[in-house]
Amino acid sequence: SLIWGAGSGSPSSRSPHPSTAFLGGAGEGPPCVTGLGWANEGPGASGKNRRVCHAAARLEMGSLWEEFNRLGTEMIVTKAGRRMFPTFQVKLSGLDPLADYVLLMDFIPLDDKRYRYAFHSSSWLAAGRADPAAPGRVHFHPDSPAKGAQWMRQIVSFDKLKLTNNLLDDNGHIILNSMHRYQPRFHVVFVDPRRDSERFAHQNFKSFSFPETQFMAVTAYQNHRITQLKIASNPFAKGFRDGDPEP
Repeated sequence: SLIWGAGSGSPSSRSPHPSTAFLGGAGEGPPCVTGLGWANEGPGASGKNRRVCHAAARLEMGSLWEEFNRLGTEMIVTKAGRRMFPTFQVKLSGLDPLADYVLLMDFIPLDDKRYRYAFHSSSWLAAGRADPAAPGRVHFHPDSPAKGAQWMRQIVSFDKLKLTNNLLDDNGHIILNSMHRYQPRFHVVFVDPRRDSERFAHQNFKSFSFPETQFMAVTAYQNHRITQLKIASNPFAKGFRDGDPEP
């Protein structure tokens, strides 16, 4: 398993700290130091294991994400769990084709506020301090672990990931507070076979955040333009397009 930072506030306090059998070793040769140039790369990329330091991730459907982001993306959370749309998908490059990697996601609060939607102005307004942070969870891509060659061969889709507002969820879904803002984060973790691998845990992962994937968690869509864009662009919403326009 992975041990994650126990903090629940700012991104820095929730930085991933993978530890245990998965992660670690320096690999052959010294860790490499990355330069700038990988979009959406998180801090702390220098001094990484050479099997992750060149990893690059390109967000798929970027223009659609940007279209949602301009309106203020909303994602539905339900007790049973709801899939995200747009789906979080990335194209990977720069992995070692023969090395094993685990891919996972987590979600961090963007601030310490709770929000409400003002219909008269079609805008989100701060409505007090955030609720106590939901249990921090990670979602492992179900194909993990797999060789770098496999991950790079096709688009990696997190289409099994579900969001819930049920604090007692026992299905492994990501637990979020409704009316709070979140940033999805994507992590590439090198699976090091060496026995003392946890000593090098901090070198063995690389994290990516795409600002255009930020969203407000809601139990029902607030902005009608978000509803319309979801119906227009989601292939599974065909029934809404053909019939009653109300979701």
